[in-house]
Amino acid sequence: MSIYLDNSATTRVLPEVQDLMHRVMDEEYGNPSSLHAAGAGAERRLKEAAEQIAQTMRVPAASIVFTSGGTESNNLAVLGAARAHGREGHHLITTQIEHDSVYAAAKQLEKEGWDVTFLPVDRNGVADPGQLKEAIRPDTVLVSVMHVNNEVGAVQPVEEMARIVHEAGPQILFHVDAIQGYGKYTYRPQQSGIDLLSASGHKIHGPKGIGFLYVSPRARIVPILYGGGQQKGLRSGTENMPGIAGIGLAAQRAYEKLPEEASRLRAIKDRLVSGLAATEGCRVHGLTDERSAPHIVSCGFAGVRSEVLLHALEDREIYVSAGSACSSHHRAASRTLTAMQVPEEYLGSTLRFSLGAFSKEEDAEKTVAAVRELLPMLRMFTHR
Repeated sequence: MSIYLDNSATTRVLPEVQDLMHRVMDEEYGNPSSLHAAGAGAERRLKEAAEQIAQTMRVPAASIVFTSGGTESNNLAVLGAARAHGREGHHLITTQIEHDSVYAAAKQLEKEGWDVTFLPVDRNGVADPGQLKEAIRPDTVLVSVMHVNNEVGAVQPVEEMARIVHEAGPQILFHVDAIQGYGKYTYRPQQSGIDLLSASGHKIHGPKGIGFLYVSPRARIVPILYGGGQQKGLRSGTENMPGIAGIGLAAQRAYEKLPEEASRLRAIKDRLVSGLAATEGCRVHGLTDERSAPHIVSCGFAGVRSEVLLHALEDREIYVSAGSACSSHHRAASRTLTAMQVPEEYLGSTLRFSLGAFSKEEDAEKTVAAVRELLPMLRMFTHR
């Protein structure tokens, strides 16, 4: 039986989500823009999914915009909001450890003449809200912060940051990349001052190729895709109805027993962390207590390249990641680990273990045992 510990890359789709998507593809295949009965049925399904997601955050269903996934949601938030407010200022604030879908968007804005402030993080991967306050300028129009870091599970104090942003400049928009946090944490955007929030279906045991962006009534954004004007003109293109139905149900399921599931994941993580931390030459990066995400562990293994250990574990049907799956084919020193000042010997020897709904406690025990058995042999070959 294989052990899958790469849930931050993607998750196995829940059986009931699969069944619903199949029904939508097979029986409810209308285009929601069509005027006949099949189209009307698809439109009802779209509204139902938006309502399912909106209920998890207690926001209006009309504030949910469906996208092709987390990358598009982040791009729409950052580029769409910045370009919509370009006359008011040309300054964006984010952090040094953002996902590439935010980082690359910020770099694109720099090419368009924007000033971007990349806030540093401490050795635990957490940004200082005080430095955020100092970075805000009269021409700041957008602050974008990842809630849960996808590589190490560091958690940013987004509610405190939102308060600082809106006190310093009520007109400034605050975007949260919640792609790794949605389904693990409770979000109340209207109460906490989050204007834009990104999430992705395949991180919550839903399908790939679908995500959403929450857009508050006060947030003004312009589209980055042009065409038929679907979704109030914010995201043109025929809606991915099987995906939309799937993410709606997956979101509902994720929040039905969220406290219990988060606690269960935390217990598995604790066993994994304690075992790895007690292994010779292993360094667990960042915080591992309640201040960190319940499902992500990042660990460096001195003397062994991450890819070598990854494939050795793969031979035993234990599947982990050598960092963000979105950039794993373009290996370079991790911006996140570098910003956290992780010692150089661990920069190329770090693996990420991430848990999901199908993870079990014995997975942690078997993985630690396999790591301990493999490391001496792999280190011996490395030093030859």
